[in-house]
Amino acid sequence: MTTRTAFHTRTGTVMTTDTRENFLPLLVWLNPSFPVGSFAYSHGIEWAVEAGDIKDAETCAAWLTDLLNHGGAWSDAVLLAAAHRAIETQDGAALVEVAELASALSPSKERKLETLKQGDAFLLAVKNAWPCESIDRLAKIWPHATAFPVAVGVASAGHRIALGSVLEAYLLATVTNLVSAAVRLIPLGQTDGTKVVARLTPLARDVAVHAARSTLDDVGGAAFRSDIASMRHETQYTRLFRS
Repeated sequence: MTTRTAFHTRTGTVMTTDTRENFLPLLVWLNPSFPVGSFAYSHGIEWAVEAGDIKDAETCAAWLTDLLNHGGAWSDAVLLAAAHRAIETQDGAALVEVAELASALSPSKERKLETLKQGDAFLLAVKNAWPCESIDRLAKIWPHATAFPVAVGVASAGHRIALGSVLEAYLLATVTNLVSAAVRLIPLGQTDGTKVVARLTPLARDVAVHAARSTLDDVGGAAFRSDIASMRHETQYTRLFRS
């Protein structure tokens, strides 16, 4: 049975979330325990902590808010949506375009490693446990490393998971993973970390609404401090994370 739940965003936009059974794989695919190695990456947060940009729950929430609105999280959502649509419309040329763009967008060596390593690991794990034609199609037309949001878009479309649901889950998983990194780096307890995730959940939902309507022309951002953090992290003296 398929049901849809409507909700209102802060901008007044109404969006429906697919609650049918095939939403369930997202709970596994975007879980920290899924074998993509997400725990090993901080998206530059480790340097931001050392530089003093992130030092408590408030500054952590502010940093992640900028990522969702203006940084890599926004661009990832746009790329995911484009890949999802390309699979739905069976547009191979569009799929190659988004895969190529996603690979070229990373502002630093570590950020490229972060997205491509996780993307390839994700596709391998899903192919082995949840095989679908869309993953095989991607491998035929794009025999290169695949960025993480593109991989998620391809797999979720192949399993007919609604784009809105995928975007919400992906963005919230991004927030959760980066909060987890912050908890390990600064005196930020689990309770405060959970509060940050709860605080940013409505924003993740709103960003998902806008990303669902986006095109590749909407890729881009202005979270320059985050990009600089990822570059500076490459030469950081002590490091727990790979990015």
